Amino acid sequence: MQLNKEPNLNDIELVEKLKKTVSEIKNEIGKVIIGQDEIINNLLVSLFAKGNCLLVGVPGLAKTLLIKTLAEVLDLKFNRIQFTPDLMPSDITGTEIIEEDNVTKKRSFRFIRGPIFANIILADEINRTPPKTQAALLEAMQEHRVTAAGVTYSLETPFFVLATQNPIEQEGTYPLPEAQLDRFMFSLWLEYPSYAEEIEIIKSTTSNFQPKLNKVITGQDLLMYQELVRRVPVADNVIEHAVKIVKATRPSLDGETNIADKFISWGAGPRASQYLILAAKTKAIMEGRYTPQIDDVNAYLLPVLRHRIIPTFNAEAEGMTSVEIIKKILVEKN
Repeated sequence: MQLNKEPNLNDIELVEKLKKTVSEIKNEIGKVIIGQDEIINNLLVSLFAKGNCLLVGVPGLAKTLLIKTLAEVLDLKFNRIQFTPDLMPSDITGTEIIEEDNVTKKRSFRFIRGPIFANIILADEINRTPPKTQAALLEAMQEHRVTAAGVTYSLETPFFVLATQNPIEQEGTYPLPEAQLDRFMFSLWLEYPSYAEEIEIIKSTTSNFQPKLNKVITGQDLLMYQELVRRVPVADNVIEHAVKIVKATRPSLDGETNIADKFISWGAGPRASQYLILAAKTKAIMEGRYTPQIDDVNAYLLPVLRHRIIPTFNAEAEGMTSVEIIKKILVEKN
């Protein structure tokens, strides 16, 4: 096992500061959101790792409220885009208008920036708009820039896309293309609250109580922590484990039979390995540790991989979901 380098004193201090900051962010979000601790933690991991998130859950689980609350706690510009069937790409990126100078009467084009020009974007019900409009997010999510009328505009950093999706309403929806799904670091599935949590939710949402949220972190602080994540050293065996798991999701080309051959028609690409390591690094320093372990990688197999593998007809016939396939691969490779 080999580490790239030892953390320096400044990085050690930043890790301690980040751990405290994460606790403060969670406390502020907890004033509004009851439960969903794992989802909140994963959102923060993707935030510090420069990733985008897709939140999937049935109506009423506070997907939109959670994202809006996170945006309020962060001192960043926030825009919400409500995706609808008639939404056009220019409604997201912006459009050019003709302006006339009052003095010279000369006409010229001026670009009006769309809602994508913000730090945090809530793409609400992203699967309700056609693929052409969904694709308007692709360049922004990956390259942090948009192109309109042949001109490229850079987006302000930090930049973070959080999308919500309803898994049960199929009428009037459009499945996200695999290329766009791959741009999301995590696919997070929200579960129903527990009995005790639902009681607390009802008490807090049916009263006049309006919690006041405090800003915890600035854009410059966030950029500093994102750079810290990139400097975290990782042991070779941890990286090898991540690659081994991701490779196991791909049908074999060397003649050997594996789980993927039977249950997966298309596996995860190298971006999955990258996100597994970034998630593991972020998890480690959020918990006050200076390098990730294999268990940190395993903790993020489901949110990183489940939207990147396509089960075969055999898998569907046997009732095998992508989650169950990933769990089988983990057992086989551990």
